[in-house]
Amino acid sequence: MTVSITGLGTYVPDETITGEAIAAESGIPEEVVVEKMGVREKHVCPPDDDHATDMSVTAAERALADADVDPADLDVVVYHGSEYKDHVVWSAAAAITDRLGATNAYATESYTLCAGAPIALRQVTAQLETEPIDTALLVAASREEDLVDYGNEDSSFMFNFGSGASAFVVEATDGGSVNDEADRFDGRARATVRASAAQTDGSFAGDVVMPAGGSKRPPSEETVREGLHTLDVPDPDGMKERLGPVSLPAYLSVADTALERSGFDRDDLDFVALTHMKRSFHERVLDELGLDPRSDGYYLDEFGHVQSVDQALALERGVETERLEPGDLGCLLAAGTGYTWSATVIRWRG
Repeated sequence: MTVSITGLGTYVPDETITGEAIAAESGIPEEVVVEKMGVREKHVCPPDDDHATDMSVTAAERALADADVDPADLDVVVYHGSEYKDHVVWSAAAAITDRLGATNAYATESYTLCAGAPIALRQVTAQLETEPIDTALLVAASREEDLVDYGNEDSSFMFNFGSGASAFVVEATDGGSVNDEADRFDGRARATVRASAAQTDGSFAGDVVMPAGGSKRPPSEETVREGLHTLDVPDPDGMKERLGPVSLPAYLSVADTALERSGFDRDDLDFVALTHMKRSFHERVLDELGLDPRSDGYYLDEFGHVQSVDQALALERGVETERLEPGDLGCLLAAGTGYTWSATVIRWRG
């Protein structure tokens, strides 16, 4: 059986905020925001529009058109985006399924925060390989920029949060030529999906939180008055001290494991779609993998960090800038607070 991405779509809001504006609002030097944090600008949502489902539906419609797949032919719709969505304790996946007219699909959700894209692709690939279904839609969206307090220096590593959505159509088939996997989808395959890997260090679970709104501290006039509904880092220095020694090895470990499971190693790798992070660390990860950051990845400094949407944005921009070409071996590489690192290897088809 071959599992392929046959459709890819993204969406970002029209409104933007520049690194210069973030610097002015936060008091952090512009050079730090633009060069170190890597935010020339990012897209942000208006308060009354572009909710998670709105953005997901637009990205999904683009992916379905790219794949030439009718929504009624979908078997499953998986939302793997932000938990901050239109409503609390609510299925965005079900709403997206309904709005798309995916009348024969069931809806489900998968949360791994910013590590979500490689893991959702891993999960749906396994599902397609084992169940009597053949067409899935993965959708994700984030507008967690709403939850960022630029006056809270403790949470400054999240000042890069931007908004947007992504979608992948993923299909499985047994037919076609055994010599060319892409032929099995009548030339529609954008990428064939190989193996994945992930690992978690749960000791970081309490390092990034929104203090109020959950069962431990339900929303109230007091929590709103105290500003407890924005993202916070209770111990930023401690988190940085503990995360520094483990983050790079974890990124490399999941990438190496996914490559090995796929029958490859670092020397075979051509392109990495990496979670947005500070520029120096982005370059170091690619360099450690034996890649040139200028040509073998794409730095999302005009988008910022859009949670699990980053990988789709990097793929699209990689194609547009001719850094990702047919035949290239790629890796979707991500990390999410908690902390989980994840990777999925793909062979790009075009």
